[in-house]
Amino acid sequence: MNPDVAPKIAVKDVHKTFRVNGQFVTALQGVSLEAFEQEFVTLIGPSGCGKSTLFNIISGLLQPDGGEVCIGGQRVPQRLGRMGYMPQKDLLLPWRNVLDNVILCAELNGVSQAESYRLAEHLFPLFGLEGFAHSYPSALSGGMKQRAALLRTFLCQKEIVLLDEPLGALDAITRGDMQEWLLDVWEQFRQTILFITHDVEEAVFLSDRIYVMSPRPGWISRKVTIDLPRPRDRKLVSEPHFMALRQQLFEALR
Repeated sequence: MNPDVAPKIAVKDVHKTFRVNGQFVTALQGVSLEAFEQEFVTLIGPSGCGKSTLFNIISGLLQPDGGEVCIGGQRVPQRLGRMGYMPQKDLLLPWRNVLDNVILCAELNGVSQAESYRLAEHLFPLFGLEGFAHSYPSALSGGMKQRAALLRTFLCQKEIVLLDEPLGALDAITRGDMQEWLLDVWEQFRQTILFITHDVEEAVFLSDRIYVMSPRPGWISRKVTIDLPRPRDRKLVSEPHFMALRQQLFEALR
């Protein structure tokens, strides 16, 4: 991390309050974080602390009441369409087959259908979807649905990608496999990723840096650098330094 280089994305002192049943509820209170080019940065915190609200602000779906979001060192008030965003649910359209689902973002960005098909079909083996292009979402396993949703997000071809608990609905075995697979995909695309998870071990395994959020109103209570070598595999989780980092995060969450 070069201190002379601006972060790829930076959140600066962001505040957000909602009106709920006639009362004001503060969701975010002075949140600041940053991710540099090609970093994998994770946000963890208790349920309801404002993680998804923060992602909605970063993506431009919401505007903050105070603070700002900068891309490449520049304040960017209008951010819709500037980054890929995969929310918690896969949101695959049941009436479109897998191929037509994964090209949706590319189509919306003005890429021709023929070129979108070519790009997607080239990546189907990497995303474990070979042979399923003309299947419908109802025929896919949970892990395959997540891979399809991730392919759709990566096909947006944005330099910044937001992933909001993309593996949260998977069983433990599938989730472990998907974590390794996600790192393999990231190593090839090398986009800047902001990632939300409730799983501390997952956060340590995937990340370059982790931000811990407080209970609502959410603010950043701890920043932890993950100084583990890359590429990574599951053997890391039993090593003393990995376990020490995991314990540090558990204590921060308490």
